[in-house]
Amino acid sequence: MHEHEIDTAARIEFRETVGGDDPARVGGLVAETGFFSDEERRIAIELVDERLAKGIDSGYEFIFAERAGELVGYTCHGRIAGTRSSHDLYWIAVHPRVQRRGLGRELIVRSERAIAAAGGTRIYVDTSSRPQYAPTRAFYERAGYTRAALLDDYYAPGDGLVIFQKVLR
Repeated sequence: MHEHEIDTAARIEFRETVGGDDPARVGGLVAETGFFSDEERRIAIELVDERLAKGIDSGYEFIFAERAGELVGYTCHGRIAGTRSSHDLYWIAVHPRVQRRGLGRELIVRSERAIAAAGGTRIYVDTSSRPQYAPTRAFYERAGYTRAALLDDYYAPGDGLVIFQKVLR
């Protein structure tokens, strides 16, 4: 799906530059999804802060999606240190008002293109095994990711880590 196919009232605009108000905006978006804990929200903010402080040396790259000036989605990705061409998709979040309209798919496709342009050949994504995350796992599978590993009780008892991977061609 391409940006012109996203079913939203106003056009979605994408950017990769990080601005000074983005940590707070990302924190607000992550909270709005209702999926992430306070600790996870703080981590999301820290990654944006790290990019602002260190620039490209942070290892974190972002794609932001905005509609009428409001942050409605974003991804954070970067090369995995110590690997030749493996990358992590650290975060993807879409505001509940625009979920199920193709924005998540567009964000992941744009991230994959950026990763490939940077020489990346493999992408890894971590998520929870809890039932709440079943739609998230299905989203990754629809996007061509395969389950590579399950680590039981990783986050907490009954909450395992599911690792997905995608090989870029």
